[in-house]
Amino acid sequence: MTPATAEAAAPFNLTESTSRAVAALVASHGEQNRAAIEQGVARVASRWSAKDGDNAAFEAFCTKHFVSDTAERTRLLARLEKALEQIDGHLYEMRRTLRRHHDLRGDEFPGVDDILAQFDPAPDLSEQLYKQKIAHLALLNFERPTLATMLEKGTSWSDADWAAARVAHNFGPRIPVELADRARKTSFESGKFVADFHVPVGGLVDANGKRWFEADRKLIAHWLVREEIKAGYGDPDGVFKQRALSWVMARHIDGSIPKRVMSGEEKRDWNPEKNTVSGGDPGDLLGLERYEHWIANFRMAREFDPLYPDEPTAIARKFALEREMPEAEVEKLMTDLLDAPVRRDLAAFMSKKLGRALEPFDIYFDDVVEAKPATEMNAAVKARFTDIKDFERKLPTVLRELGFDTKDADFLGSHVRAEVCKGAGHAMRPYLEGYGAWLRTSSLENELGWDGFDTAMHELGHNLEQLCSTYFVSRPALRGVPNTACTEAFAFLYQSLAKRVLGLEDAAAADRQFAVDSVATMLSACQIAGPSLLELRTWRWLYANPTATPAALRTEVLRIAEDLWKRFYERDFGQDPYRILAAYQHMIAHPLYLPDYTLGHMMSHQIRSYMRGKDLAGETKRITSLGCLTPDLWMRKAVGGPVSAAPLAQDAATGLRLLG
Repeated sequence: MTPATAEAAAPFNLTESTSRAVAALVASHGEQNRAAIEQGVARVASRWSAKDGDNAAFEAFCTKHFVSDTAERTRLLARLEKALEQIDGHLYEMRRTLRRHHDLRGDEFPGVDDILAQFDPAPDLSEQLYKQKIAHLALLNFERPTLATMLEKGTSWSDADWAAARVAHNFGPRIPVELADRARKTSFESGKFVADFHVPVGGLVDANGKRWFEADRKLIAHWLVREEIKAGYGDPDGVFKQRALSWVMARHIDGSIPKRVMSGEEKRDWNPEKNTVSGGDPGDLLGLERYEHWIANFRMAREFDPLYPDEPTAIARKFALEREMPEAEVEKLMTDLLDAPVRRDLAAFMSKKLGRALEPFDIYFDDVVEAKPATEMNAAVKARFTDIKDFERKLPTVLRELGFDTKDADFLGSHVRAEVCKGAGHAMRPYLEGYGAWLRTSSLENELGWDGFDTAMHELGHNLEQLCSTYFVSRPALRGVPNTACTEAFAFLYQSLAKRVLGLEDAAAADRQFAVDSVATMLSACQIAGPSLLELRTWRWLYANPTATPAALRTEVLRIAEDLWKRFYERDFGQDPYRILAAYQHMIAHPLYLPDYTLGHMMSHQIRSYMRGKDLAGETKRITSLGCLTPDLWMRKAVGGPVSAAPLAQDAATGLRLLG
């Protein structure tokens, strides 16, 4: 241990200094402020280290910087809001720019882009905020409420109260720079593994020996494999393609894709069901790399656990600090959804529509109206948007068509930059006024294509939320939405309008369209709820088995997939040889994120249901401008009720009756 590390780790007794500081402050500010003084001084003491100064420095800081006057506290809050806006905003833009070529397709510079993407201009920011006293100043004067307190008292808070809570919540534990560096590297490597996991399918053959793709085609797992499975519904022989692609998923899940196939060296026929190459030995297999990254993420999370005594696991931090919804509540929402009686009727509807018994990959079926062939969908996109930049140029027009007035359509549309990325797609928000939002999606070689456009509409929903919650919210500290499920709600909402934008759906047929959307959303929500539960239960297992190997983790993931399948899916979709619930790559690149998709479907539907007969554009702007409250309060203000699975299940049942 170095002298500096030893000094940082050494106990620092502030008991007597805390008492003296409190006594001095009560004498200066009055007995009526004792509770606030004691709490503020205690918060500072809990994060003060020898690097910040000795006992005298601690006392001097507290007695000098405590603010009790209401007007002065208002000024202090505004100062801190502006400071954090500038710090976070400019650093975000720097990091986005540094990652640009790593994230996008075209103009790659191998060996250089990865280095730039990993550069952090402020790797020890959290420590510097304490060392230079900004964090201590905020914690001395503003409460850092727990989730329980926000849920109990937040309904009566003013915007200023919420802003104060958000400012204080900016300052978490003091993260050692060495730990932050390693965490960033681990996250980057996991994300790169996922972004680079493009499975060559040119040599893929189905059970009949048929090849389905051009020789150089690659599909990123799991996203584009899933989308090609969905595209198979438009082909009379598509079921054979769907089964073969489901086996591709199975091989990616358990690591049994042949290495030569994955590297692109293998040009002979690959049968993923039998896992043979040209009818014989597949050679070396990929193995456990997927689970090695999962284990690395878990072990990194455990290093952070001691720094969060109130949220001592990654699971607790995800729910209490990021999602701001109790873990048990979220799990119940997902199981309520999967236990809904309407699911039996949905399965019967799907089986009748497909003209066969359902198979496991049919959990991806959500095209309630007859699906069109991929070539026809691609042509429809090309007729409207020649490429991604044409889509960007036409965004103001698209928004006007969706009901935005000219001013908002021009402003919002002109503040979105659309680009083609290496992965499946993502959106990036502005953190400062004057900046725009970034929309990233996939693309075919010389055209956007349906998959890229469908994803682009999803990301556009994110961008509209991001822009509205930046430019139209009441205060800087309240920018954004409560959690990612809230932004996913708008992403799904606008993705559901993709065919309308292409002129393939009649917006006037409102009742039928709402029925279609309700059924499709219920199908999508149930599809993602299983993987969401799988990931949550896997992380619980990891915490119960902290020394688990990648091999043991793979075994457990496959077991949990089987258990959840039997509990929630087997009745309707039959036995699953693929363990398809474990396919989602979010589990590697974005740990514990998946429940936000399930919640996003529920919340998106509640918002859509509420918006029936209302102004889509106006309500989008109003709801996304509510500010960063808790999800429960945000939803109550948005649609008049808490997050619930019941509206979606009920509307899906009504929709099935309407669709016959």
